[in-house]
Amino acid sequence: MKIKEFRNHFNKELSAIFPQTEIDSFFFLLIEKELGLQRIDLALNTQTSISDEKFKHLFNALSRLKLQEPIQYILGETEFYGLPFMVTKNTLIPRPETEELVDWVLEEVAKQQSGKVAKSLSILEIGTGTGCIPISLAKNLPNVTITAIDISSEAIKIAIQNADLNNVQIDFIEQDILTTKELPQQFDIIVSNPPYVRELEKAEIQPNVLENEPHLALFVEDNNPLLFYKKIAELAINHLIKKGVLFFEINQYLGKETVEMLTEKGFITELKKDVFGNNRMTKSTKTDFNKG
Repeated sequence: MKIKEFRNHFNKELSAIFPQTEIDSFFFLLIEKELGLQRIDLALNTQTSISDEKFKHLFNALSRLKLQEPIQYILGETEFYGLPFMVTKNTLIPRPETEELVDWVLEEVAKQQSGKVAKSLSILEIGTGTGCIPISLAKNLPNVTITAIDISSEAIKIAIQNADLNNVQIDFIEQDILTTKELPQQFDIIVSNPPYVRELEKAEIQPNVLENEPHLALFVEDNNPLLFYKKIAELAINHLIKKGVLFFEINQYLGKETVEMLTEKGFITELKKDVFGNNRMTKSTKTDFNKG
C-alpha cells in the first residue's frame, strides 16, 4: 500500500471519531515515527510504498486510535517543556498546564538568585510519574540537587529512563507519601502535582483519559479531595528551609479551599491561573507561624 492510499483509509476510519485537524496530527506523528518522514517530506513521497512490516505497525496504531487510546501511549513517547519523554500506561501523560508550573518554579529560583552568587538548591518533587517536572527543572537549573518520589515502581522505572534520556541526575525514591513521616532532608523547594480529580468529576473526563491513564495518579475521594495537599503541606512545614517554597498544581474547582488550608497551616500563599483562565497553581512560602 502506498502512503497516499493509507492516508485515505486512515481518514475514513477515524472521521466519525475525531476532527480532521486531530486526524492529520495523528497521521503525521505516526508516519514520522514509523517511516522517518517529516510532514514537509510527504508531498514528495505520497506514492512511496509502505513495507508489510511498517504497514502492520501503522494498522495496529490505527486500530488503537479507533478505540480512542491516546496517541502518546501508541507512540510510547511525548514532549514536555521541549524535552522528549517516554510514556506508558503506568504514567500520566504530561499536560501543558504542568509546563506552566515548571515555569513558575524557574521564575522563583531566578528571583531568589537575582544579584547573588547562585547557591546549590535542593528540590523535592512528589508524585513524579514520567519525571517530567524534576527533569525539566534539572535541565534548566545548573546548580541543583533534585529528589523525586512516587508510589509506583513502574512509574519510577520510566522516570529513571527519562532522566537518562535527557542526561540529568535525579534521585528517585519509591515511596507512599501518605504514610511518610519524615523526608530525607531539608529542601529549598517542594513541588507536587498530586492526584486531585474528584470521583464526582469523572463525567468531565474524556473517555480516552478515563479508560487509559492510571487512576491512582488521577483520582481522590469526594469527601477528602485535599488529602494529598494536606499531607504534603504538613511534611513541608518540617522539611522546608526558612522561607522555603511549596508549589502545587491544583484542582481548578478547589482553589479557594486549597489556599484556605495552606493559610491555616501558616503559609503565605499565592493562587495563579493557567493560560485557560482556570485556578491551577499555588505558591506557598514557609513562615515562622507554620503549624502542623
